[in-house]
Amino acid sequence: MSHTGPAKCPKSTILVQNGGTQRGQNSELRIGRRRPSRPGTGPEAKKLPLPRASQPERPAAATPSVEELQAALGARRARTGVIGLGYVGLPLLASFAEAGFEAVGVDIDPDRVERIGRGESNLADIPDARLRTQVANGRLRATADFGALADLDTISICVPTPLNKTRSPDLSHVDAAVKEVARCLRPGQLVVLESTTWPGTVEEFVRPRLEAGGLRAGRDFFLAFSPERLDPGNREWATGSIPRIVGGVDPGSTRLATTLYEQIVETVVPVSSTRAAETVKLLENTFRSVNIGLANEFALMCRSLGVDVWEVVEAAATKPFGFMSFQPGPGVGGHCIPVDPHYLLWGARQSGFESRFIELAAEINANMPEYVARRVAEVLGTRSRVVEGARIHLAGVAYKPGVSDVRESPALEVARLLAERGAVVSYSDPFVPEVETDGVELPHVPLDEALDGGVDCVVVTTHHRNVDYAGIVERAPLVLDTRNALAGAKAGHVFSI
Repeated sequence: MSHTGPAKCPKSTILVQNGGTQRGQNSELRIGRRRPSRPGTGPEAKKLPLPRASQPERPAAATPSVEELQAALGARRARTGVIGLGYVGLPLLASFAEAGFEAVGVDIDPDRVERIGRGESNLADIPDARLRTQVANGRLRATADFGALADLDTISICVPTPLNKTRSPDLSHVDAAVKEVARCLRPGQLVVLESTTWPGTVEEFVRPRLEAGGLRAGRDFFLAFSPERLDPGNREWATGSIPRIVGGVDPGSTRLATTLYEQIVETVVPVSSTRAAETVKLLENTFRSVNIGLANEFALMCRSLGVDVWEVVEAAATKPFGFMSFQPGPGVGGHCIPVDPHYLLWGARQSGFESRFIELAAEINANMPEYVARRVAEVLGTRSRVVEGARIHLAGVAYKPGVSDVRESPALEVARLLAERGAVVSYSDPFVPEVETDGVELPHVPLDEALDGGVDCVVVTTHHRNVDYAGIVERAPLVLDTRNALAGAKAGHVFSI
């Protein structure tokens, strides 16, 4: 797509790390639009002072129209870009390239950029062959130069939104990315934030920073929010099959974001505003957090009642309506479930609303690793052993089965708590060859070696497939199963949470 604008941004000095008010209604947009057939191939979360305008407002006459960019998107002539090439950004970049777009990924990690340039992926969900094909045909490239943003028609921001030490939102990565975009922003570009955040972030945090240079959202450039919904390791639901939520700061921005994602996703669902789109993602993951919290508290209650919680949950799941099964466990992990409810809670507090229910569920989930550590002590006590000096082996440290992702994994917190109490902790995980907790490398010991070496207790913390659970039951002196991986094992030395 032809455009006028800066040939290159000023040299960047800002690093981006990787893996309000509604203006305008979108009432004319149809919900659940299907993808058309293919034509051929830091600062913490608080109100920060806004940057001063560094240049005068540029006239709207120089801005390419919504129709021009929409036509370029529909014809796959637009140049797409992604900032942050981790769990979210790399699959998105590959999808754009496979759809026929020129796709440029920007990341500050030079090793990651170099690997992607060779067609090598660091994600199990993205095979090397998938990248190599797009790199070879010239559609996909990666760079650490943020100046490349100036030549793009669309920019998707896929950077982390973690919590700080006080469990408050940390938008430092988003802030750094937006500053880079603002330096290169030109008329006619579409900017989409995908990083999960609190309702109002696009209007109150992103928009003012992008407009500080004189351009106006909805007039000179376009701005939208479309939350990522990826589930790492899920073979059934991937980028193209998961419906997309989009909401823009004005109807034109929503139209363009809808058209962009229609090229790579089967179903796109426009909503009325960026604030609505931001809230959708938080509802999805808060729903899961609350129900997992219920399952975890139910597990504690069942133990006090002398009832097998797994038997109860499995039997309840036979009801064909009115019940959805959630499993208890050692806690919650990944970037979404332990984090997103806190973004929602923080955002709600800014408007004067306190949600006790959501906060209580998050607290229950966060306390499960401590409960597991206490349970290990009780299990050891059945053999007159104590935690101090005991050799404890964790079977699995990824936050869920089938992936190498250890972000917010409850297994790491269990390991930390046990080590703090004097235990000698090791682990095995077919997907995680090495891992650290509190900056200290956790010893990786193959499961057979750990069992032969005389561990005192094996704690099943991740229920990967293709693990010799029968061997664990047969050879470990004590077993604590936090995932129901040993379902049906009736032995005096096997315990449940």
